[in-house]
Amino acid sequence: MVVLTTREKLAILSDAAKYDASCASSGATQRDSLKTKGIGSTEGMGICHSYAPDGRCISLLKILLTNFCIYDCSYCINRSSSNVRRARFSIGEVVRLTIDFYKRNYIEGLFLSSGVICSPDETMAEMVEVARRLRIDEKFGGYIHLKTIPECAPELIEQAGCFADRLSINVELPTDEGVKRLAPEKKPETIRLSMAKLRSKIEEKREPTLRTKKRERFAPGGQSTQMIVGADTTSDDGILHTSAKLYGSYHLRRVYYSAFSPIPDASSALPLKKPPLMREHRLYQADWLMRFYGFSQPEILEGRQDGMLDLEIDPKLAWALRHRGRFPVDVNRADREALLRVPGLGTKAVDRILSTRRFRRLRLEDVGRLCASIAKVRPFVVAEGWSPGGLIDRPALRQKLVPPARQMELFA
Repeated sequence: MVVLTTREKLAILSDAAKYDASCASSGATQRDSLKTKGIGSTEGMGICHSYAPDGRCISLLKILLTNFCIYDCSYCINRSSSNVRRARFSIGEVVRLTIDFYKRNYIEGLFLSSGVICSPDETMAEMVEVARRLRIDEKFGGYIHLKTIPECAPELIEQAGCFADRLSINVELPTDEGVKRLAPEKKPETIRLSMAKLRSKIEEKREPTLRTKKRERFAPGGQSTQMIVGADTTSDDGILHTSAKLYGSYHLRRVYYSAFSPIPDASSALPLKKPPLMREHRLYQADWLMRFYGFSQPEILEGRQDGMLDLEIDPKLAWALRHRGRFPVDVNRADREALLRVPGLGTKAVDRILSTRRFRRLRLEDVGRLCASIAKVRPFVVAEGWSPGGLIDRPALRQKLVPPARQMELFA
C-alpha cells in the first residue's frame, strides 16, 4: 500500500472539496507566483473565500477529512463506486495544517467536510475532535465551518456547535423523490429532522441562562445547506419553492446551489451534459431577490410556462419586462419597495438614493454615480430632468438590454 505524504493528501482532498458549494470560492483567475516569478498566488490548495456572520470576507482552508465514502450517491464524485484517487487525513494532520496555514497568514479559518467512513458517528466524531483540538488545545480563535452528517448521533451535532462558528447539513436534492432515486442510502426525513433539531438547539442557546444571564456559544453563524442543481429534472420553480420552504422552516443563513458536474465514469447512473453554471447563477440571483428585495417565489417565475428562469437576462430584469405597467419609477418620490424592483438598483444603491434625496432632488447622472451601471436603470426611472418617454414600451427593449453574444474561443 502506497503511503501518501501530507502534501499529496492535501492535493487530493482539497481538490475533492471544490464540489462542496457551502462556502464560495473567490472566482479569481488562477495565478501561480512560481510560474510568473512574482509575488502572490490565487491557486493555493484548498483556499477559498467565504463570509463570516458579521459580513467579513475571510479566507478558509477548504478540505475533506477523507474522500472515502460508504455511500454510492449517483451525483457525487466521491461515491463508493467512483474510480478516484483516495486519501484520508488524520485528526492531527488537519489540526497542524490549519495552524501552520494560519500562522503563515494564508487563511483565517477552516471549512471541513468529509466522506462517510465506517459510520456517520465515527466520521462526525473525528470532525468534532478536529474542531475541539483547534479550539481547546491550540487556542485557535479563527472561523470554523463544519459540514455535519445528518445520520450521526444528536450529541455529536451538539458538540460540533460548541466549537464551530457555522454548521451545515446538505439537503442534497430539491425533492424527496430525487434523493430516493439518486441517493437511495440517504433518507430525506432524517435530513429534515436533523435540520429541525439543529435549528431548535441554535434558538435554545440564544436565550440567556438564568444563572449567568449570558448566551451560550453555539454555532453563532447559524446553519446553511447545499442543493445539487441539474442532477434531476426538477424545474427552477420547484427548486425555488423548496428553498423558500427551507428558509422558513429552518431559519437558514444560506441555501447554496451547486451545479451538477457529470462524472466521466461508466458506472454513473446520470447522463453526461454540460454543467448548468449559468442556471446556478440565475438561481442565486432569484434567491437573492426573495431574501433581500421583497420578491415572492411565485412572482419571480410568473408567466414562464416551463418553470425555468431566463438564462439570457437576470430574474429582476425579466420580471420588470413582464410588468412594464409598473414603470417608470420616480427616484425622487418612490418608496424603498418600489425602488428595489428597478433593474440595476441594488440594496446599497437604493439606500444611497433614499439618503441623498433628503437634501436635494436627484438627476439621472446622480443615480448613475450611485449604482453600478445606468444603462439598465435608464428605461425604468424618472429623475429630475429625465423621463424615458416611450422607451419602456418599445418591443425591442429586451434586445437593447441583453448583453451581445460573444464568439466563444476554440482554445480556452
